[in-house]
Amino acid sequence: MFKNHPKGLLAASLANMGERFGFYTMMAILALFLMTKFGLDETTTGVIYSIFYASIYLLALVGGLLADKTRNYKGIIMTGLLLMSLGYVIIAIPTPTPVPADKFALFLSISCFGLLVIAFGNGLFKGNLQALVGQMYDDPKYSKMRDSGFQLFYMFINVGAIFAPFLAVGVRNWWLEKNGFFYNADLPALSHQYLGNTITPEGSDRLQRLAGEMGYNGSDLATFAGDYLNAFTTGFHYAFGVAIAAMLISLVIYLVNKNRFPDPANRNAPAADGTAAVEEMDSKEVKQRLYALFAVFAVVIFFWFSFHQNGLTLTYFAKDYTNLSQIRVNLGFATLEGAEIFQSINPFFVVFLTPIIVGFFGWLRARGKEPSTPRKIAIGMGIAALAYAVMAIGSTGLPLKSEVDSMGGLPDAARVTPWLLIGTYFILTVAELFISPLGISFVSKVAPPKYQGIMQGAWLGATAVGNSLLLIGAIFYTSISMTATWMVFVAACLISMFTMLAMLKWLERIAK
Repeated sequence: MFKNHPKGLLAASLANMGERFGFYTMMAILALFLMTKFGLDETTTGVIYSIFYASIYLLALVGGLLADKTRNYKGIIMTGLLLMSLGYVIIAIPTPTPVPADKFALFLSISCFGLLVIAFGNGLFKGNLQALVGQMYDDPKYSKMRDSGFQLFYMFINVGAIFAPFLAVGVRNWWLEKNGFFYNADLPALSHQYLGNTITPEGSDRLQRLAGEMGYNGSDLATFAGDYLNAFTTGFHYAFGVAIAAMLISLVIYLVNKNRFPDPANRNAPAADGTAAVEEMDSKEVKQRLYALFAVFAVVIFFWFSFHQNGLTLTYFAKDYTNLSQIRVNLGFATLEGAEIFQSINPFFVVFLTPIIVGFFGWLRARGKEPSTPRKIAIGMGIAALAYAVMAIGSTGLPLKSEVDSMGGLPDAARVTPWLLIGTYFILTVAELFISPLGISFVSKVAPPKYQGIMQGAWLGATAVGNSLLLIGAIFYTSISMTATWMVFVAACLISMFTMLAMLKWLERIAK
């Protein structure tokens, strides 16, 4: 699979795999952790989630600036790994739930600070590692393999991401069952509603029934609700601990291979005869390349606004509207069930589909018919629109979120099949493989040599802008129908596609 690619590609992929394992462990459970731990509603959770997700990518721009300024790419990458590990430690430490009113602000601030540390560490790590991989393909021997190389890099780091949500759910449910409870997607919200005196009579009846099924026969439901929430969130804290172990593995792999990686700082180092190793571009060409990059950055904002709903509104949908009992697996030590499991679907399809798509493009390349990178990105945006169209059709007739809350949750018979989300994730992954790894490849190819780090950071910065808009999805989720919510993302992806097609000839000329 890695034949004809630089030897450093495998090592860089392995170094990133552990980091992605930790990241996906956290992202699989983050939104539901915030709601369960602090009793936040979907919109408030969406605000925190959007700010955090945007910060991850926005700080990648800072990481690129620091690397380009100091030329210490490898040291900054290692610092990022260490900071991310520290952030996971901060949020992995269990604290009481329900959170005491007098300590609510303190514990929420601690959690948000931990997320900020993770975001800053990710900003130092992610874009600069991509710049390092991009330099591997500056050698004319490998230049034609740049797109497929980044696709392989993208695939390989998703291997860890496949298993992360399963492990996170397994740890959470293991702790629940160890404390005499079982998983139910509606119970955290019902417990908070009961403790906050906002529960409906229907919700109270359901809470009483679920408590009875767990062997609780007392009349004090407040005790049951508090104990359930404490066990639920403590399991989440322990799941965050799994991310720490993954980060340490990634750090070891990076340190072992550090001296074998190329160094982007040497791109413009003088050769032995005193001449420049890389020919300097004239200012006009530099400007044209930067204009092209910023145009693409602006367009993909709409895609990321739609795609990264997988950890927010699509996870809400899995919790509120999807029959999770159809994907329940008994592992003996714990029952594997939860809305978070769907976060494994996307990385699984990345790993499964990448060789197919790489092979398909290779087949087209051999016949001189391979689409340009900008054209591939435009096609990917159209595919993403199709994914949300499937969700819109599959959500027809579902009640509003407010109606679901008043009922205390939908019965399994009224929920949709898990295959709706699985099919949507399949189509979204195809779109992702047309956009994300190829976008990184496009940046590494078009960016002027002296701006490699900052342009990789700017690509992630554009992602940050899209992520800052994620909360719009959470607002729509609670205020309009499910079908109308998904149609918002269909429109966003189609806008991206047609704008990209309008700029296609210009972008293809710049990328030659």
